[in-house]
Amino acid sequence: MANNSSILNELPALQEKLVSQFRGLDSKDPSRWPALPRYLMFIFVAAAIVTALWFLWLDSYQVELEAEQATEVKLKDDYKFKLAKAVNLEELKKQREQVLQYVTQLEKQLPSKAEMDALLSDINQAGLGRSLQFDLFKPGQVAVKEYYAELPITLRVVGKYHDIGSFASDIANLSRIVTLNNLSIAPRPDGTLTLDSTAKTFRYLDSGEVAAQRKAVAPAGVKK
Repeated sequence: MANNSSILNELPALQEKLVSQFRGLDSKDPSRWPALPRYLMFIFVAAAIVTALWFLWLDSYQVELEAEQATEVKLKDDYKFKLAKAVNLEELKKQREQVLQYVTQLEKQLPSKAEMDALLSDINQAGLGRSLQFDLFKPGQVAVKEYYAELPITLRVVGKYHDIGSFASDIANLSRIVTLNNLSIAPRPDGTLTLDSTAKTFRYLDSGEVAAQRKAVAPAGVKK
């Protein structure tokens, strides 16, 4: 009991001694501080530095984590897309075959370069067969596209109303594709009509023309 009483009696003096070390501290020169404040300041600064470095380290990992999460989402979407394609592969193959067959049918309706003269003759005969008079039959400049060529023909025919209608129907029923564009019909004093139109027919390009056209439209510096 005597020892405990002695310790209790010394506590105020010890407390005063500790508190006195924090009095009159010069904030501009911590090196002159007493030992206790100096050590506490060291511990505080060290803890602040460690805490700051810890959060910076976590922040860099957070950015990396978010990037990896975004990559994961993208990979999942790619997987779902490819899985859907794989599941429907046979159906897609069938659709591709149908498209190729349709394209082949359309190509058969396009004359080749050697058949163009015969097609122009067919158009002319369609008009003559309906007793129409050609005032103008002028093929224009061929416009070459990537896979086909387009030939415009300026037409002016004169005839009766029903004959002109039958002529337009005959053109639509030709075995090759021919379209009538920019139709203009005007009456004549003798009771007949004048039809002005631009007929457009198309032909497919041969392999040499396709290669030349692709080379012409290829970006600069790209070799075919």
